[in-house]
Amino acid sequence: MTHAFDADAISGVLGHMNDDHRADNLLIVRAFGEPDAAAATMTFFDGDGGDWQAIRADGGTRELRVAWPGGPITERREVRREIVALYDAACERLGVEPRPHD
Repeated sequence: MTHAFDADAISGVLGHMNDDHRADNLLIVRAFGEPDAAAATMTFFDGDGGDWQAIRADGGTRELRVAWPGGPITERREVRREIVALYDAACERLGVEPRPHD
């Protein structure tokens, strides 16, 4: 059964990703399913992966589900690890130099 995170965890992660990591969202979406995306927003996550909405240059949208690279998770602290892994994998797929992680 997929782990469901509480509303506070979801709100906190989505707020952080959509306020502070818009470019990372776009890289993830471009690398994992919508290469022509002009913008992207993280919309949800659970223990199996994250959901993004890709916005194309023509204004169309696409929902995209990406599984966590390390497999299912159950702890909030694991979400960051998995999003960082997605970001690194996206950079590799797109030939972009990843920034260092603190």
